[in-house]
Amino acid sequence: MGLRAYRPTTPGRRQATGYTFEEITRSKPERSLIEPLKKNAGRNSAGRLTVRHKGGGHKRQYRRIDFRRDKIGVPAKVASIEYDPNRSARIALLNYVDGEKRYILAPLGLEVGMDVQSGPTAESTVGNAIPLENIPLGLNIHNIELVPGRGGQIVRSAGLTAQLMAREGAYAHVRLPSGEIRMLNIKCMATIGQVGNIEHEVLSYGKAGRKRWRGIRPTVRGVAMNPVDHPMGGGEGRATGGHPQSPWGQFAKGKKTRHKRRTTGRFILQRRK
Repeated sequence: MGLRAYRPTTPGRRQATGYTFEEITRSKPERSLIEPLKKNAGRNSAGRLTVRHKGGGHKRQYRRIDFRRDKIGVPAKVASIEYDPNRSARIALLNYVDGEKRYILAPLGLEVGMDVQSGPTAESTVGNAIPLENIPLGLNIHNIELVPGRGGQIVRSAGLTAQLMAREGAYAHVRLPSGEIRMLNIKCMATIGQVGNIEHEVLSYGKAGRKRWRGIRPTVRGVAMNPVDHPMGGGEGRATGGHPQSPWGQFAKGKKTRHKRRTTGRFILQRRK
């Protein structure tokens, strides 16, 4: 895995970097595990924008990823490492001994031909999915469940990793990438290792058009708008716009937005830094 710099043949190429894709072993996805992905350009069923700055971009097919890792005790062999346009991480195709094929997130160090397994009896090696109660303390983990059986919901992006800190009764203490320490049920499953493609955060697009290929539209600053469009808009000449806030008046810096009586707050032992 690595990045490459391009020859500066154009101004956009001068600052751009790209992937070498040396870890990719297969160019086309497994046909039985893909499905159409309909674009909605950030709009809901009424046609109104609910997510700004989305639209356009290249056509994609969705790869069904096994976040549950619920084939307990069934060994599998890594058949290929593939690119997934829908996420920053790479994905790995597993061939189980019973003939089934599934995709999982490819952790750092997982290679073609390696054996992986799920369940409480699996070894604590890269790519294996194990309940938190059976994972040795101090190991790096990812694709962590918040509710047993629901499937991994957190720590799934490229380069991310969490650490199992301690166990106390029916709960395990996990330090998340944000620095937050959270209690999770020891029956929750997690995958051993760090999510691969760790160079993703230093990738430089180089030009605006490369963002558009990915379906990301331009973001206009609030202070550059008119007062009718944004609370920070307007003013004679260049104005600061006042306190940073969203288009709907929600303060963006310093104000706590988490609900005071949210029931899951008791599981947070230490807030993120």
